Amino acid sequence: MQQPNSETQFSSLPLSPASLANLAKLGYDSMTAVQAASLPLGLAGHDLIVQAKTGSGKTAAFGLVLLSKLDLSKMSVQALVLCPTRELAEQVTQELRRLARTEENLKVLTLCGGTPARAQMTSLEYGAHVVVGTPGRLLDLIRRESLKLDALNTLVFDEADRMLDMGFFDDIVALARACPSARQTLLFSATYPEGIAQLSRQFLREPKEVKLLEQHASTKIRQVFHKVEEEQRLDAVTLLLDKHRPVSTLAFCNTREQCRDLLGTLEASGFVALALHGELEQIERDQVLIQFANRSCSVLVATDVAARGLDIAQLEAVINVDITPDPSVHTHRIGRTGRVDAEGWAFSLASRREQVFVERIEQAHGVKFEWANLPPRRTGARTPLQPPMATLQILGGRREKLRAGDVLGALTGSAGFNATQVGKIHVNEHSAYVAVERSIAPLALQKLSQGKVKGRSFKVRLLDATQR
Repeated sequence: MQQPNSETQFSSLPLSPASLANLAKLGYDSMTAVQAASLPLGLAGHDLIVQAKTGSGKTAAFGLVLLSKLDLSKMSVQALVLCPTRELAEQVTQELRRLARTEENLKVLTLCGGTPARAQMTSLEYGAHVVVGTPGRLLDLIRRESLKLDALNTLVFDEADRMLDMGFFDDIVALARACPSARQTLLFSATYPEGIAQLSRQFLREPKEVKLLEQHASTKIRQVFHKVEEEQRLDAVTLLLDKHRPVSTLAFCNTREQCRDLLGTLEASGFVALALHGELEQIERDQVLIQFANRSCSVLVATDVAARGLDIAQLEAVINVDITPDPSVHTHRIGRTGRVDAEGWAFSLASRREQVFVERIEQAHGVKFEWANLPPRRTGARTPLQPPMATLQILGGRREKLRAGDVLGALTGSAGFNATQVGKIHVNEHSAYVAVERSIAPLALQKLSQGKVKGRSFKVRLLDATQR
């Protein structure tokens, strides 16, 4: 069993000078444990089974491998990444584009349900080098003979255990069989259920195993439990937010109804909050996630199902508004904070009837949790917790050949803003979203609306998390 190495410089890897220079510009100095353990093996051409927790840097671990093997002179699909959800697929696509941003002609396509298949089939007619998608839609496009995999040399299963949990085993098997047998296969999973063993036996050739034994370190995630009466549960969330004032918080509820009730409580208390639930259209869901990821929204309220596949950087706190009866779900919840080198809080609100769930989680973790009294309500004038950024939506995207650099250039050029006032920029097929400091949002909206981006005029609007 291959164990992780100590931190290693990316310069020790057999990557091109351009790739190493790009990694340095992106701030990728030292490899994370999963990258140090898996990249040398992957770049040497071995099939891999990598077991590591979410947020450990796995996208770069497989991304640098598949990018190193591309022949950009051939407009054919050479790498395929399977993801459990559209949100994770979008995040992987964005990261692959960042890792390969020095390659002008590289084309990465995201192919997932929730958008018309016809538009994706049209995109495939123009070719692509890398495809990232969900099993159902990918299989559909293969059966329609729109997605061709004859030139494929790398197949990646990302969060394979989640795909199995969601019932995708048969689809995954069908997709793997549709790929050329002479390929490299990289399987990444947080856990190692029997289904993973079955997949590896069928579709990986003498794989090297990388198992990161570390779990979410208690030094990185501080867990605190609070006893609550049922009727004070929602109000307790506002007390915790007021005391600790995290920039971004993910609040987990066990039911959609509880999500709705908490959202109402937060908004009534002046917090900028949004909710993820099954009633949202896909475009609304995408916009909610973009606003939360770029720090334009302080609190995201969600059920475990709605938050499946979510990977948010810089998440300061998780609040378990309800205690889950499943210890593994609790582990997944709190693991959303304390990512890579960051630290985070995990607060849990437990009523008397939930004590049995807490004991079950303690047994699974082998620890006794810290308990504390709820913070008192602030007296006197209360300063509202405001997110640092606001999001502008530009009604033009990749279809109009817009790139993140074009949006940044428009804001820092004729609009006159400093690059430090601009946050994340997300460009999809039909829209571009840019986070700007909240204080300049009205002026940035005016300047972009009256000016030009890449020489063209676009409609621009401010996404307001309080107006849904």
